[in-house]
Formats: sequence, C-alpha cells, structure tokens
Amino acid sequence: MRHCLFGLLMAASVAAHAEIQTQEIPYQAADGTEMIGYYAYDDAVEGPRPGVVVVHEWWGLNDYAKRRARDLAGLGYSALAIDMYGEGKNTEHPKDAMGFMKAALADADAAKARFNAGLDLLRQQEQTDAAKLAAVGYCFGGKVVLDMARQGVPLAGVVSFHGALATETRAVPGSVKARVLVEHGAEDSMISTDDIAALNVEMVKAGADYQFVSLPGAKHGFSNPGADAHQQKGLDLAYSKTADERSWHDMQRFLEDTFGR
Repeated sequence: MRHCLFGLLMAASVAAHAEIQTQEIPYQAADGTEMIGYYAYDDAVEGPRPGVVVVHEWWGLNDYAKRRARDLAGLGYSALAIDMYGEGKNTEHPKDAMGFMKAALADADAAKARFNAGLDLLRQQEQTDAAKLAAVGYCFGGKVVLDMARQGVPLAGVVSFHGALATETRAVPGSVKARVLVEHGAEDSMISTDDIAALNVEMVKAGADYQFVSLPGAKHGFSNPGADAHQQKGLDLAYSKTADERSWHDMQRFLEDTFGR
C-alpha cells in the first residue's frame, strides 16, 4: 500500500512539473542571414517524437506563430516556428509585411534554402524524431509549405491554413512526396477561384495525396484571433472560432494519420 501511495505521489509530482518548454534558437540561412527559431516541446513526453515546422503569416515571426508552436508541443510534437524573413523580423503594418514577403519569395531557391535551414534545426533537437517531419503554415506560411511539398522537400505531410495558393513552382507528376491538407476559408476574398481550381488540377495531375477543405463563412486569417484588428487597415481579414477549431481538429487527425499515432 505504501509503495502504491508513493508511486501515485511521484506521478503527481512529475505531472505537476511537466510543462511546455520553449527557447529561442539562433541559426543561419545558407546565404548567411541570421535567423531566429522558436522551439517548443512538452517535457512530459519521453523520447523523440515527430517534428513539425511552423511557418508564420506575412507579418513575420510574431507571438501568434510562437503560440502555434506551443499548441503543437501540447499535442506531443517537437515544434519549431521558423524565421523566413531573418533576424526575427515582424510587423503590424501591411506595407512592411508585403515588402518582407516579396523579398522572401523573390528567389524560389533562396526561399527553399531558408525553409530547409529551419527544418535542419528542428532535426537537430534531441526531442525530434528526424524520420518523422511535417510542416504547417499560415497565410504566407501556407504558401511556403505548399511550395516545399511541390518541390519534394522530404516531409511526411504539410498543412496550409488560409494560405496563398498561386505559385511559380508547380508540382509535376511524382514530385509531391508529402501528404497535403489545405484548410481554406470559403469567403476568402484574397484567394481567387482560379487559384483554387489551378491547385486542384495541379495536385491531381501530380498524383498527390491531397485534401482541400472549404470552411463555410470563413475569411482570410480565420485561425488568428487577432485578425479582426487589421480590418481598420483595409484588409478583409476575420477570425472565425468555428473555422479555427474545425481546421485545428482536421490538422490533428491529419498528423495522427500521417505519423500513425
């Protein structure tokens, strides 16, 4: 009886101390740009676990991207919010965000190299099972993870939340190795119906394992509770609790299926 009680007390003590661990990790892109990664994991999970890269919205590596890394850590993943702009740059101003995004996407090879630098950093963490890697992205980041899938980056799966769908690097038959999930707002005025149709045709022709989910009533930025604050800047963004929760549930199920958890 005493041993049983001791075991229960020890388990309670471990649970009390278990929490999401986070740290900022500096790293360098292939072009020498200094980057900042935000890493999160749950110290209650023992041993290596699947790793997930988080790619930020066009605002840059801000608190929202970091929160999503913590959310993924809470689901038992090794999560790294990477920096696609350099030096952890982020902004609240649309013109600055547009400039940062255009610069990051100006060279597809450079963008891929920046993504891979972050992916390599995630692989290097002792909590990461380097054989099980995925990526999720929001807005600009949704485009980035889709482009990485198109270009055959070795990922098990990618998830795009209200991501841009147009690209200069279309997938070709056999190029997409990752499973692909796209969570799209049905009322997203920033994504054209032509872009949606082109993506569907592209993924079918490429033979990709691909799912497209249209979320009723949801606008661009539907997953971010801070989206509404940008409406006064003339941006057609809006948070949707329903779409946020449904898309997050879809992602959980997708990752569980992808990693066989």
